[in-house]
Amino acid sequence: MKFKDLNGAQVDLTFGENRFGMEARHVLVVLKYKGRWLLTRHTSRGIEFPGGKAEKGETIETAAIRETIEETGVTITNLMKFAEYVVHSNVTFCKAVFTADIIHIEKNPVLHETEGAIWMTDRELTDCVELSFHMKDDGMAAIRKWVDMYEKRRND
Repeated sequence: MKFKDLNGAQVDLTFGENRFGMEARHVLVVLKYKGRWLLTRHTSRGIEFPGGKAEKGETIETAAIRETIEETGVTITNLMKFAEYVVHSNVTFCKAVFTADIIHIEKNPVLHETEGAIWMTDRELTDCVELSFHMKDDGMAAIRKWVDMYEKRRND
């Protein structure tokens, strides 16, 4: 899938593994728990799924776990990488997209760069006017749809 994000950058999205020939060093964690999406409010961008960059020497799986804890206070396990996308901008980068299971929700987390976990239903997420720009493009709609179908299959 190819599209332009709201900043005008070309984005290539695939629901597969390493089809771009570029190592993913950024992560995004998209998951639903008890019918609600796990999101966070970034201090400058707005509401979005947790994610970020892998640190030097860190695997993308470890980065996904760390970023989710740091941004939401939620500890995840059983990561499943289901998509990758490349953003062609001033600095082109590849981002791995994961879903996971939740094993712990910290009541009073120490947070980094965000205001903590925000839990939204489908309707609340669709109607939210405070979403960060990358939450509003066609790629994110396709990613949410994939996670919805995955969760439905798991719960049947």
